[in-house]
Amino acid sequence: MAKKVVATLKKEGGKAFAKVIKAVKSPKTGAWTFKEEMVPIDGVQGALKN
Repeated sequence: MAKKVVATLKKEGGKAFAKVIKAVKSPKTGAWTFKEEMVPIDGVQGALKN
């Protein structure tokens, strides 16, 4: 199973965000690629499920 990385990025006075990096295997070639996404802290679990 691919590893999932979550890095928390905090900003004072604003909303906290996290950078979610997922390894995704291409169904066509079988090669692994990385998908990066900035999501609010509240939405991290939802971003990892997709």
